Formats: sequence, C-alpha cells, structure tokens
Amino acid sequence: MALLSGLLLFLCFPKFGSGILAWVALIPLFYALRDANPWEGFKTGFLAGLVAHIGIFYWISYVVVQYGHLPVYMGIMAMLLLAAYLSLYTACFAMGVVFLRKKGGALFLSAPLLWTILEFARSHLFTGFPWENLAYSQYLYENIIQIADLTGIYGISFAIVLVNAVLYNLWSLRFRKRYLLTEIAIAFAVIAAIYGYGHFRTAEIRESAQKKSPVEVALVQGNIDQNIKWNDRYQLQTLNIYRSLSLRSIPAEGGIIIWPETAAPFYFEGPNPLRALVVDVARASGRRLLFGSPRYDEGGGKISYMNSAYMLRADGTVAGRYDKVHLVPYGEYVPLRRFFPFIGKLVVGVGDFLPGAGFNPIECDGRRIGVLICYEAIFPESVRDYKQKNADLLVNITNDAWFGKSSAPFQHLSMTVFRAVENRLYLVRAANTGISAIIDPTGKILSQTGLFERTVLKGEVKYVDEKTFYASYGDLFVYLCGIVLIPYYFVLQRRRKNAGRNS
Repeated sequence: MALLSGLLLFLCFPKFGSGILAWVALIPLFYALRDANPWEGFKTGFLAGLVAHIGIFYWISYVVVQYGHLPVYMGIMAMLLLAAYLSLYTACFAMGVVFLRKKGGALFLSAPLLWTILEFARSHLFTGFPWENLAYSQYLYENIIQIADLTGIYGISFAIVLVNAVLYNLWSLRFRKRYLLTEIAIAFAVIAAIYGYGHFRTAEIRESAQKKSPVEVALVQGNIDQNIKWNDRYQLQTLNIYRSLSLRSIPAEGGIIIWPETAAPFYFEGPNPLRALVVDVARASGRRLLFGSPRYDEGGGKISYMNSAYMLRADGTVAGRYDKVHLVPYGEYVPLRRFFPFIGKLVVGVGDFLPGAGFNPIECDGRRIGVLICYEAIFPESVRDYKQKNADLLVNITNDAWFGKSSAPFQHLSMTVFRAVENRLYLVRAANTGISAIIDPTGKILSQTGLFERTVLKGEVKYVDEKTFYASYGDLFVYLCGIVLIPYYFVLQRRRKNAGRNS
C-alpha cells in the first residue's frame, strides 16, 4: 500500500499525472500505517516517499550524465540520493502520524499539521528544495489555488492532506460515527470555503486588471542547443537568431522584448564586440530589452562570476542589472567546497558563481521589474521580497534545455503559476527551449509555447497593484500550524496520563 501511495503522489504532477489524484494519494499510506509502531511508520513512509520522488526526479539522472559528464551509474546514484533525502520528510510524517495516533490524536488534525510543517522544513533546510510540494499538483485548478494569496502554497497542501485523512477514516470506518460526521463536516466546510473564496477572488482580480492599460511583451524562445550554447564559434549565430526573432516580432509602443537566461552567452559588460549587436536590438526595435548574460567582477583582488540579467532602454543604454541570488547547488556552485575540496573534483563542469546582493527590482521608465533567474521562481519568499519592494511585473528567464523532453520543464512551469497568485502580479516566462508562458494574477496560463520550438510568444500584461495578505505577512499559516501542533501534543499527553490514572 505504501508503494501505491508513492505511485499516486508521483502521478499527481505534470507531465504524466492529474492533480485530482492528490486528494486520495495518501489513503493507501494511512492504511499501511493502521497497525504500525513509529519505527515501522518511518520505514513505510520512507518507502512511499522514495517511490514518489524517483518518479518525480527521474530526469536528474539524465542531467547529471548528459551535462555533468559522469557515468550512468553515478547519474542514477545522484538521483537516488536526492530521492532518499526528500523521502526522509515523508518518513518523518508517517512516523509522526503513528506517534500521535498512539497518543490518541485524530488523524484529520495531526496529518495536515505534520505535513505542512515538514513541507515547510524541506523548503528551507540546506538552502531549501521545494520542488513539486504537494500544492503544486493543483496548478490547473483556478478556484483551488486562489487561497495562496492568504496562506501561500502550504494552505493548499494542508487542505489536501486533511481531505485524504477524512476520506481514509470514512473508508475504513475506524472512528465512531459521531466523530466521523464531524470530520466530514469540517472537511466539507474547508473545501467549500476554499472554492468559494477562489471563485470570488478570481472575479475580483480580473475585474481590477481590466481597468489597467495593457503592455505588450515579446518572449523570444531561441531554442539554442545546449551542446553549442557556450561554444565561441556559435555565439554570433546565437545572437543573430535572437536578433532576427526580436525584430520580426516587435511589441507595441511601450512594450518589452525578453530573452531567456544567458541568451547572450558572453560577458556583456566585458570588451566584447558582440555587445554592440545586443544593444542594436534595443535601438533598432525602439523597445526595452531584458536578457540574461553572465558577468564577472574583479573587485576585492579576485574575480567573481555571477549569473545576471540586464535591462536596456530603447536607446540601448543600461537601465539596470540583477544578479541571481538563489544559486543552484551542484549546478552553479558546489556547497561546502571550502571545507571539503574533494567534492568539487567529483562534479565536473559545475560553475562557481557567487550570489547577488538581493532581490532588487530593475527600474525602467517608471516601472519596477522583478527578475527571477531559473529556479528562483520556485521559492515563494524570493518573489514576496520583490512584491514588498513594489515590483509591477515578474519576469522569469530560464534555460530548461538541460531537462530535455522530460517532465521537468512542465514541473518548473507548474510551480511558477503560484508566484503570480501569491503576489497578484502578471508573470512572464522566457525559456530558451520552452516552456515560455504568460500567466495572469489568478494563475491562469494565458498562453504558452511548446518544447524545443524556435518562436516568439507575444501577449499583453498589465501592471497590477494589488496587495495580498501573503505578500505582507508571509508564511504565517505555517507558524500557526506549529503553534497548534505543540499544545495539541501536550493535551494528548496529559489526557493519556489522566486516562492511565483513572484505569
């Protein structure tokens, strides 16, 4: 049954699955835990998590072998190590459920509280890795995801686990009828409230957005092969591709042309003749141009490398720059290299970038653009930082060519949807090989490209100024879960002691 739960959890997420499965995926796991002790629960949860995470992250093996230049067995080992680490959280969840049950705890309360807190921990410990948290399975269901502007993704995860627990109790009839009816009523009320809020909030946000003036964007998807992207012989060809696509699809007056992460595969601030070609695109089009390019800084007596984004005005002058803050471990830097130098020798081809100074919007023509490079878009707190600094528009530039035609580009897009909802901002996404997309403040994907297409996605966005509870107060919902769980444990402990004395 643990294996079945793992399979269902995997099938919740794109591109293979359906988010509907998330609402029943944990039922087999709860069944497997019915007579377990805490240690057995840990092992059962680990097994379920391992199956789920192997399914979700199978593409890690491809990336490590293809671009890390490591043997196949090491690619598989890297994927299994990541899956095993993430499965520890599922294991702790299962162990906690059993532990609280033996204290007399109600599954419909202990399970969602534990899941929410552990999911939050996973998203922050060791730089954090919130890739495909449970809530992300719901990215296509507009009315469900709107509460993200109150609770972030964690309120949605809480609701999913709550429903799983109630459905399990209903199916197994393990509790007295009076308590079961109460649980059903609570679960129904929660889902009705979420759905009702979603329906109301979607209409409200779209009505507000209609009053704003549209701005046209042109997202240029160059579809540059990763194997030639950094080859000096192909740099001119790469820029000519982006130039040609951009000048054939110039957005309307006041619009923005957006290129993906490292679309200019050279040091834009360095003495490189290719710089003039990039500047000329802004001048020839008469539009602002935002693009990705690496940079280096020779300050402090040493050279520091950064993954950056630049905004050019219509006259070709630089309006601003953003240096990527949240770097990809073992992709853009090697963690603990200073203390364990041998780690770097095990990973060939890994960059050694430094993080930027902070999430500071690029200001241009009276507007503030929050730029997210690559997987920075999966971190809610990064985007919330932009919102607090009055960003008008979110732009995610990325290079998902690493992932091939696996499920990873679809997963990456699914998580990006929630950043638009949490902050009630339009979000546009320019990806080298796809998936490029335009997402409105309700999380609706207005348009998107396919994978490995050379194309330009044009569409309208609006500068929306809509305050949200989540942007102002962050993950307060998670902290409330912790505040409830701790006294709940002590109440159960005391109740058990009193029962022991009475017996």
